[in-house]
Amino acid sequence: MSLKSFLTGIWNTIRSLFNSFPVSLKTAVHIGVTVTENIKQFVDSPLADVLTAIIPGEVDDKLKQVLRNGIPALLINLKLADKCAFSTDAQEITRCAINILQNLDGEIKSAFLHNLSVLISQLAADGKLSWSDGVCIVEWYYQHQYKTAA
Repeated sequence: MSLKSFLTGIWNTIRSLFNSFPVSLKTAVHIGVTVTENIKQFVDSPLADVLTAIIPGEVDDKLKQVLRNGIPALLINLKLADKCAFSTDAQEITRCAINILQNLDGEIKSAFLHNLSVLISQLAADGKLSWSDGVCIVEWYYQHQYKTAA
């Protein structure tokens, strides 16, 4: 068996797993990837509400509030906002973390962004997505759904 056919088999298994997820978990994975991509592409503007800018507009209001409250805590726990960790301003914490992320290079940046996608997906799934499932599913979704749609 070639490496390519082996990896194709793994991706097909993950696709099957993703397709069997309830809609709420599929949505959570989509939100996790989308918010992380928005963080990656955020252009710092003094006029922008950073949390509004990075959270997709189609997300319902209750989930938006969960994300607005949870994302700054995730960023602090990932040690991405150490300069602003003592701030109580969610906007300032998020801006600090985005600035750090934008200045990271290569694999370190990719690792932080992947972990952030999984954590945001878990937050959006209200704890119904395990870390181990999230790691595989988020990567598969990003590579095979999100990037191909973009």
